[in-house]
Amino acid sequence: MTTRIVISFLTIFIIFSCNKVATKDQEITTKNYFSYGDSIQSGGVKMIPITTPVGNFRVWTKRFGNNPKIKVLLLHGGPGMTHEYMECFETFFQKEGFEFYEYDQLGSYYSDQPVDDRLWTTDRFVDEVEQVRKSIGADKSNFYVLGNSWGGILAMEYALKYQKNLKGLMVANMVASAPEYGKYADEVLAKQMKPEVLKEIRAIEAKKDFANPRYMELLIPNFYNQHICRLKEWPDGVNRALKHSNENVYTLMQGPSEFGISGRLGDWDIKGRLPEINIPTLMIGAKYDTMDPKAMEEQSKLVKKGRYLYCPNGSHLAMWDDQKVFMNGVINFINDVDSRKF
Repeated sequence: MTTRIVISFLTIFIIFSCNKVATKDQEITTKNYFSYGDSIQSGGVKMIPITTPVGNFRVWTKRFGNNPKIKVLLLHGGPGMTHEYMECFETFFQKEGFEFYEYDQLGSYYSDQPVDDRLWTTDRFVDEVEQVRKSIGADKSNFYVLGNSWGGILAMEYALKYQKNLKGLMVANMVASAPEYGKYADEVLAKQMKPEVLKEIRAIEAKKDFANPRYMELLIPNFYNQHICRLKEWPDGVNRALKHSNENVYTLMQGPSEFGISGRLGDWDIKGRLPEINIPTLMIGAKYDTMDPKAMEEQSKLVKKGRYLYCPNGSHLAMWDDQKVFMNGVINFINDVDSRKF
Protein backbone atom coordinates (compact mmCIF):
# COMPACT_ATOMS: atom_id res chain seq x y z
CA MET A 1 0.00 0.00 0.00
CA THR A 2 1.42 3.35 -0.98
CA THR A 3 2.05 6.18 1.43
CA ARG A 4 -0.54 8.31 -0.40
CA ILE A 5 -3.28 5.68 0.10
CA VAL A 6 -2.39 5.30 3.81
CA ILE A 7 -2.62 9.06 4.31
CA SER A 8 -5.97 9.18 2.48
CA PHE A 9 -7.47 6.42 4.66
CA LEU A 10 -6.13 8.11 7.77
CA THR A 11 -7.63 11.45 6.71
CA ILE A 12 -11.04 9.87 6.08
CA PHE A 13 -10.92 8.14 9.48
CA ILE A 14 -10.06 11.36 11.31
CA ILE A 15 -12.80 13.34 9.57
CA PHE A 16 -15.36 10.61 10.27
CA SER A 17 -14.33 10.36 13.92
CA CYS A 18 -14.40 14.11 14.49
CA ASN A 19 -17.97 14.31 13.22
CA LYS A 20 -19.25 12.04 15.99
CA VAL A 21 -19.85 12.47 19.71
CA ALA A 22 -19.42 9.28 21.68
CA THR A 23 -22.12 8.00 24.05
CA LYS A 24 -22.48 4.70 25.86
CA ASP A 25 -24.85 2.90 23.52
CA GLN A 26 -24.79 4.94 20.35
CA GLU A 27 -22.91 7.38 18.18
CA ILE A 28 -24.46 10.80 17.78
CA THR A 29 -23.32 12.76 14.76
CA THR A 30 -22.48 16.41 15.32
CA LYS A 31 -25.22 17.30 12.85
CA ASN A 32 -27.85 15.63 15.01
CA TYR A 33 -26.29 16.68 18.29
CA PHE A 34 -26.48 20.39 17.46
CA SER A 35 -29.82 20.25 15.65
CA TYR A 36 -32.57 21.52 17.98
CA GLY A 37 -35.44 21.75 15.54
CA ASP A 38 -36.09 25.41 16.30
CA SER A 39 -37.76 27.50 13.61
CA ILE A 40 -35.34 30.33 14.43
CA GLN A 41 -31.84 29.26 15.46
CA SER A 42 -30.62 31.09 18.57
CA GLY A 43 -27.61 29.06 19.65
CA GLY A 44 -29.75 27.09 22.07
CA VAL A 45 -30.94 30.13 24.05
CA LYS A 46 -34.60 30.13 25.03
CA MET A 47 -36.61 32.31 27.40
CA ILE A 48 -38.96 29.91 29.17
CA PRO A 49 -42.27 31.33 30.45
CA ILE A 50 -43.15 30.53 34.05
CA THR A 51 -46.16 31.29 36.19
CA THR A 52 -45.92 32.46 39.81
CA PRO A 53 -48.44 33.54 42.46
CA VAL A 54 -47.64 37.18 41.65
CA GLY A 55 -47.51 37.07 37.87
CA ASN A 56 -45.98 35.55 34.75
CA PHE A 57 -42.28 35.90 33.94
CA ARG A 58 -39.53 34.39 31.79
CA VAL A 59 -36.29 32.64 32.71
CA TRP A 60 -33.17 32.33 30.56
CA THR A 61 -31.92 28.91 29.47
CA LYS A 62 -29.29 27.75 27.02
CA ARG A 63 -29.38 24.27 25.57
CA PHE A 64 -26.32 22.31 24.51
CA GLY A 65 -26.71 19.16 22.45
CA ASN A 66 -29.49 16.81 21.52
CA ASN A 67 -29.58 13.53 23.42
CA PRO A 68 -32.99 12.12 24.38
CA LYS A 69 -31.32 9.74 26.86
CA ILE A 70 -29.50 12.30 29.02
CA LYS A 71 -30.79 15.79 29.83
CA VAL A 72 -28.91 17.62 32.62
CA LEU A 73 -30.21 20.83 34.20
CA LEU A 74 -27.57 22.93 36.00
CA LEU A 75 -28.73 24.83 39.09
CA HIS A 76 -26.45 27.70 40.05
CA GLY A 77 -25.80 29.02 43.54
CA GLY A 78 -26.61 32.23 45.30
CA PRO A 79 -29.52 32.64 45.42
CA GLY A 80 -29.25 35.40 42.85
CA MET A 81 -26.03 34.32 41.13
CA THR A 82 -25.95 33.32 37.44
CA HIS A 83 -25.17 30.37 35.20
CA GLU A 84 -21.90 32.03 34.16
CA TYR A 85 -19.69 30.35 36.74
CA MET A 86 -20.95 26.97 35.51
CA GLU A 87 -19.80 27.49 31.93
CA CYS A 88 -16.93 25.05 32.56
CA PHE A 89 -19.40 22.20 32.07
CA GLU A 90 -19.56 23.10 28.38
CA THR A 91 -16.12 21.64 27.73
CA PHE A 92 -16.74 18.36 29.51
CA PHE A 93 -20.40 17.56 28.89
CA GLN A 94 -20.31 18.21 25.15
CA LYS A 95 -17.44 15.74 24.78
CA GLU A 96 -19.68 13.12 26.40
CA GLY A 97 -22.62 13.86 24.15
CA PHE A 98 -24.83 14.91 27.08
CA GLU A 99 -27.74 17.25 26.44
CA PHE A 100 -27.53 19.90 29.16
CA TYR A 101 -28.94 23.27 30.07
CA GLU A 102 -27.45 26.37 31.62
CA TYR A 103 -30.18 28.27 33.41
CA ASP A 104 -30.60 31.56 35.23
CA GLN A 105 -33.23 31.28 37.94
CA LEU A 106 -35.86 33.99 38.25
CA GLY A 107 -34.28 37.14 39.68
CA SER A 108 -30.89 36.35 38.19
CA TYR A 109 -29.18 38.57 35.64
CA TYR A 110 -30.29 37.02 32.34
CA SER A 111 -33.82 36.22 33.48
CA ASP A 112 -36.62 38.55 34.51
CA GLN A 113 -35.91 40.34 37.78
CA PRO A 114 -39.17 41.18 39.51
CA VAL A 115 -38.92 43.10 42.78
CA ASP A 116 -41.71 41.41 44.73
CA ASP A 117 -40.01 39.77 47.74
CA ARG A 118 -42.82 37.22 48.03
CA LEU A 119 -41.18 35.38 45.14
CA TRP A 120 -38.00 34.47 46.98
CA THR A 121 -38.94 31.25 48.74
CA THR A 122 -37.63 27.73 48.29
CA ASP A 123 -41.05 26.33 47.44
CA ARG A 124 -41.54 28.90 44.68
CA PHE A 125 -38.12 28.13 43.19
CA VAL A 126 -38.91 24.38 43.26
CA ASP A 127 -42.09 25.02 41.30
CA GLU A 128 -40.05 27.05 38.81
CA VAL A 129 -37.65 24.15 38.22
CA GLU A 130 -40.60 21.86 37.55
CA GLN A 131 -41.91 24.27 34.92
CA VAL A 132 -38.47 24.38 33.29
CA ARG A 133 -38.36 20.57 33.27
CA LYS A 134 -41.63 20.40 31.39
CA SER A 135 -40.45 22.99 28.88
CA ILE A 136 -37.26 21.08 28.01
CA GLY A 137 -39.14 17.80 27.60
CA ALA A 138 -37.32 15.92 30.36
CA ASP A 139 -38.79 13.07 32.38
CA LYS A 140 -37.97 10.10 34.60
CA SER A 141 -36.21 8.35 31.72
CA ASN A 142 -33.59 11.05 31.10
CA PHE A 143 -33.72 13.95 33.60
CA TYR A 144 -30.69 14.73 35.78
CA VAL A 145 -30.29 17.75 38.06
CA LEU A 146 -26.93 19.07 39.24
CA GLY A 147 -27.02 21.83 41.86
CA ASN A 148 -24.10 23.68 43.43
CA SER A 149 -24.32 25.58 46.74
CA TRP A 150 -27.83 27.12 46.91
CA GLY A 151 -28.46 25.11 43.75
CA GLY A 152 -27.82 22.03 45.91
CA ILE A 153 -30.56 23.12 48.31
CA LEU A 154 -32.87 23.59 45.36
CA ALA A 155 -31.89 20.22 43.89
CA MET A 156 -32.59 18.34 47.13
CA GLU A 157 -35.88 20.14 47.68
CA TYR A 158 -36.90 19.43 44.10
CA ALA A 159 -36.09 15.74 44.55
CA LEU A 160 -38.17 15.53 47.73
CA LYS A 161 -41.22 16.82 45.85
CA TYR A 162 -40.66 15.64 42.29
CA GLN A 163 -38.26 12.70 42.30
CA LYS A 164 -40.83 10.79 40.26
CA ASN A 165 -39.60 12.96 37.37
CA LEU A 166 -35.87 12.44 38.00
CA LYS A 167 -33.41 9.80 36.86
CA GLY A 168 -30.40 11.11 38.81
CA LEU A 169 -29.53 13.80 41.37
CA MET A 170 -26.18 15.53 41.95
CA VAL A 171 -25.59 17.80 44.94
CA ALA A 172 -22.29 19.68 44.86
CA ASN A 173 -20.90 21.49 47.89
CA MET A 174 -24.09 21.87 49.93
CA VAL A 175 -25.04 20.30 53.23
CA ALA A 176 -28.64 19.46 54.11
CA SER A 177 -28.83 21.62 57.23
CA ALA A 178 -28.28 25.38 57.48
CA PRO A 179 -27.78 25.24 61.27
CA GLU A 180 -25.08 22.56 60.85
CA TYR A 181 -23.38 24.73 58.25
CA GLY A 182 -23.42 27.67 60.66
CA LYS A 183 -21.87 25.52 63.36
CA TYR A 184 -19.12 24.35 60.99
CA ALA A 185 -18.43 27.93 59.93
CA ASP A 186 -18.08 29.07 63.54
CA GLU A 187 -16.22 26.11 64.98
CA VAL A 188 -13.98 25.16 62.06
CA LEU A 189 -13.68 27.78 59.33
CA ALA A 190 -13.52 30.84 61.59
CA LYS A 191 -10.82 29.27 63.75
CA GLN A 192 -8.60 28.81 60.70
CA MET A 193 -8.31 32.59 60.38
CA LYS A 194 -5.77 34.73 62.17
CA PRO A 195 -7.36 35.91 65.46
CA GLU A 196 -6.87 39.58 64.65
CA VAL A 197 -8.53 39.16 61.23
CA LEU A 198 -11.49 37.28 62.67
CA LYS A 199 -11.90 39.88 65.41
CA GLU A 200 -12.13 42.70 62.88
CA ILE A 201 -14.59 40.76 60.70
CA ARG A 202 -16.78 40.00 63.70
CA ALA A 203 -16.73 43.66 64.73
CA ILE A 204 -17.97 44.74 61.30
CA GLU A 205 -20.70 42.10 61.37
CA ALA A 206 -21.78 43.12 64.88
CA LYS A 207 -22.34 46.66 63.61
CA LYS A 208 -24.11 45.27 60.51
CA ASP A 209 -21.75 47.43 58.49
CA PHE A 210 -21.65 44.99 55.56
CA ALA A 211 -21.30 47.78 52.99
CA ASN A 212 -17.97 48.74 54.55
CA PRO A 213 -15.26 48.10 51.90
CA ARG A 214 -13.04 46.75 54.65
CA TYR A 215 -15.37 43.77 55.04
CA MET A 216 -14.57 42.44 51.57
CA GLU A 217 -10.92 43.47 51.93
CA LEU A 218 -10.72 41.01 54.79
CA LEU A 219 -12.95 38.29 53.37
CA ILE A 220 -11.38 37.94 49.92
CA PRO A 221 -7.86 36.87 50.97
CA ASN A 222 -8.82 35.20 54.25
CA PHE A 223 -12.05 33.42 53.30
CA TYR A 224 -12.96 33.56 49.61
CA ASN A 225 -9.49 32.63 48.34
CA GLN A 226 -9.26 29.83 50.88
CA HIS A 227 -12.75 28.32 50.73
CA ILE A 228 -14.68 29.60 47.69
CA CYS A 229 -12.16 29.27 44.84
CA ARG A 230 -8.50 28.50 45.41
CA LEU A 231 -7.23 29.33 41.92
CA LYS A 232 -4.73 32.19 41.93
CA GLU A 233 -6.69 33.89 39.16
CA TRP A 234 -10.42 33.46 39.33
CA PRO A 235 -12.06 32.30 36.07
CA ASP A 236 -13.81 34.91 33.97
CA GLY A 237 -17.15 33.14 34.38
CA VAL A 238 -16.86 33.31 38.17
CA ASN A 239 -16.06 37.02 38.06
CA ARG A 240 -18.96 37.72 35.71
CA ALA A 241 -21.37 35.79 37.93
CA LEU A 242 -20.29 37.83 40.94
CA LYS A 243 -20.57 41.06 38.98
CA HIS A 244 -24.11 40.16 37.85
CA SER A 245 -25.41 38.79 41.16
CA ASN A 246 -28.72 40.01 42.58
CA GLU A 247 -27.74 41.20 46.05
CA ASN A 248 -31.34 41.73 47.15
CA VAL A 249 -32.32 38.11 46.53
CA TYR A 250 -29.03 36.85 47.97
CA THR A 251 -29.22 38.86 51.19
CA LEU A 252 -32.91 38.15 51.72
CA MET A 253 -32.43 34.37 51.56
CA GLN A 254 -28.78 33.78 52.51
CA GLY A 255 -28.24 36.77 54.78
CA PRO A 256 -25.45 39.38 54.69
CA SER A 257 -22.82 37.34 56.56
CA GLU A 258 -20.65 34.72 54.89
CA PHE A 259 -20.40 32.73 58.13
CA GLY A 260 -23.46 30.54 57.95
CA ILE A 261 -26.96 31.36 56.71
CA SER A 262 -29.03 33.99 58.47
CA GLY A 263 -31.74 34.94 55.97
CA ARG A 264 -34.93 33.11 55.10
CA LEU A 265 -32.88 29.92 54.80
CA GLY A 266 -31.49 30.28 58.33
CA ASP A 267 -33.57 27.44 59.80
CA TRP A 268 -33.61 25.29 56.67
CA ASP A 269 -32.93 21.64 57.53
CA ILE A 270 -34.00 18.59 55.52
CA LYS A 271 -31.32 16.20 56.74
CA GLY A 272 -33.92 14.00 58.41
CA ARG A 273 -35.80 13.69 55.13
CA LEU A 274 -32.86 12.51 53.00
CA PRO A 275 -33.88 8.81 53.37
CA GLU A 276 -36.98 9.72 51.35
CA ILE A 277 -34.79 10.24 48.28
CA ASN A 278 -34.59 6.89 46.48
CA ILE A 279 -33.16 7.86 43.10
CA PRO A 280 -29.41 7.53 42.36
CA THR A 281 -27.73 10.47 44.09
CA LEU A 282 -24.19 11.82 44.02
CA MET A 283 -23.01 13.99 46.92
CA ILE A 284 -19.85 15.99 46.22
CA GLY A 285 -17.62 17.34 48.98
CA ALA A 286 -14.25 19.09 48.96
CA LYS A 287 -11.44 19.43 51.48
CA TYR A 288 -11.37 23.23 51.60
CA ASP A 289 -15.09 23.82 51.06
CA THR A 290 -17.24 26.10 53.18
CA MET A 291 -19.34 22.96 53.69
CA ASP A 292 -18.10 20.11 55.87
CA PRO A 293 -16.98 17.32 53.48
CA LYS A 294 -17.71 14.73 56.18
CA ALA A 295 -21.32 15.95 56.23
CA MET A 296 -21.49 15.49 52.48
CA GLU A 297 -20.24 11.93 52.87
CA GLU A 298 -22.83 11.27 55.56
CA GLN A 299 -25.56 12.57 53.27
CA SER A 300 -24.52 10.08 50.60
CA LYS A 301 -25.29 7.32 53.09
CA LEU A 302 -28.63 8.77 54.20
CA VAL A 303 -30.22 8.72 50.74
CA LYS A 304 -31.33 5.32 49.47
CA LYS A 305 -28.94 5.07 46.51
CA GLY A 306 -26.06 7.35 47.30
CA ARG A 307 -22.48 7.79 46.14
CA TYR A 308 -19.85 10.14 47.51
CA LEU A 309 -17.27 12.08 45.50
CA TYR A 310 -14.42 13.72 47.41
CA CYS A 311 -12.31 16.47 45.84
CA PRO A 312 -9.01 16.59 47.81
CA ASN A 313 -7.86 19.88 46.27
CA GLY A 314 -11.24 21.55 45.91
CA SER A 315 -13.17 24.26 47.67
CA HIS A 316 -16.76 25.52 47.26
CA LEU A 317 -16.19 25.75 43.51
CA ALA A 318 -14.47 22.40 43.16
CA MET A 319 -15.69 22.30 39.56
CA TRP A 320 -12.90 24.82 39.00
CA ASP A 321 -10.13 24.23 41.52
CA ASP A 322 -10.29 20.42 41.50
CA GLN A 323 -11.71 20.17 38.02
CA LYS A 324 -10.39 16.80 36.88
CA VAL A 325 -11.63 14.92 39.95
CA PHE A 326 -14.95 16.77 39.98
CA MET A 327 -15.79 16.38 36.30
CA ASN A 328 -14.62 12.77 36.00
CA GLY A 329 -16.70 11.84 39.04
CA VAL A 330 -19.82 13.55 37.73
CA ILE A 331 -19.46 12.08 34.24
CA ASN A 332 -18.87 8.58 35.58
CA PHE A 333 -21.95 8.88 37.79
CA ILE A 334 -24.19 9.96 34.90
CA ASN A 335 -22.87 7.21 32.64
CA ASP A 336 -23.30 4.59 35.38
CA VAL A 337 -26.90 5.63 36.02
CA ASP A 338 -27.61 5.70 32.29
CA SER A 339 -26.21 2.20 31.83
CA ARG A 340 -27.88 0.95 35.02
CA LYS A 341 -24.57 0.20 36.73
CA PHE A 342 -25.69 2.23 39.72
